[in-house]
Formats: sequence, C-alpha cells, structure tokens
Amino acid sequence: MDRPQEMNWPREIWASSIKVVSENYANPITCLFHVLFKAAALAFYILFSLFVKSFVIIFVITVLLAALDFWVVKNVSGRILVGLRWWNEIDDDGNSVWKFECLDAESLARMNKKDSWLFWWTLYLTAAAWIVLGIFSLIRLEADYLLVVGVCLTLSLANIVGFTKCNKDAKKNIRAFAENAAQNAITSRITSSLQSAFSVI
Repeated sequence: MDRPQEMNWPREIWASSIKVVSENYANPITCLFHVLFKAAALAFYILFSLFVKSFVIIFVITVLLAALDFWVVKNVSGRILVGLRWWNEIDDDGNSVWKFECLDAESLARMNKKDSWLFWWTLYLTAAAWIVLGIFSLIRLEADYLLVVGVCLTLSLANIVGFTKCNKDAKKNIRAFAENAAQNAITSRITSSLQSAFSVI
C-alpha cells in the first residue's frame, strides 16, 4: 500500500503563512491585560452578587479591579495598542485642562488593526455591560450594588471620553501634517519648475 505523499510547499508559502499567524496581534500580552481586568471585575461582581451577597467584599474587590483596569488602559494599553495617551490637569485658575499625546502620523498608520479593534470595542462593551448591570440593580432596588456599578461605570466612561478626545485630536494633527506636507510638495515643485525655466532662459 502506497504511503501518502507529503505536501512539499515552497518555503515562501510556509514563511508567509507563519507571518500571517504571528501578525494577528502585534502585542498579545498587552491585549491580554487590556481584557483581563475588565473581565475580572465584571465576573467577580456578577458571581459574588449572585452567590455570596457580601456587599463589602463585592465593593472593595470589584472597585479595585476596575481601578486597576482604568490605570492599565490609561497608561499602558492605550499607549501600546493605539498610540494614544491622555491626562487631565487643573491649571492655576482652577480649570480642568485635557492633555493629549499621540505618536507621529507615520507611526499611527503602522499600528496593528486588530490591536486597535480590540482596544476600542472592549472599551465600549465594558461600559455597556456596566450599564446593563446598573439597570438590573435599579429594577431590583439594590441601591448599594448600584453604587458599585456607578463607580465602575464612571472609570470606564472616563477612559472612553479621554481616548475619544485624544483620537480626535490625533486625527486633527494628522490632517494638518498631511496638508502641510502637500503644500510643501507643491511649493517645492513650483520652485523647481521656475528654477528650471529661468535656467533655460
């Protein structure tokens, strides 16, 4: 009985397939921690509110996990996955001032699409999940659990607002950079055309 023949694929095909797999997520560890604390806070709150019913434990652990998630997203995963960072300062007049940082246009264009997709969708889905849990607490007239949800939702919305503002600011900067680059290219082309015309004369 003949042995089945092995498929001798060219090395280029194997290399390209390995490259596609490895390029699924550029920063898998960061993606893991970006999702981990969100899932942990939600899972702990749901499971303990169903089976333990100890408000103090639920409040402390859930808010702690949500605070860790807030810090990781704001200072680590936002910077690595989408190239954005935000913070809020109080100026000398007592006004709240938003501060934004982003990578340059070329670096932002090279950001991994799946990393970016995971970052934004988990932000929005987490806030939506806390809203649903808040509605359940409101229906069941559980004001204490509504306090837990309110704190976690506030932290989640703070990151959404901060990164949304930062993203808009980054797009504005990229647009301005592109316009300046186009104007400089047109100016240099006109200048070179005039120089060549005068050199001919």
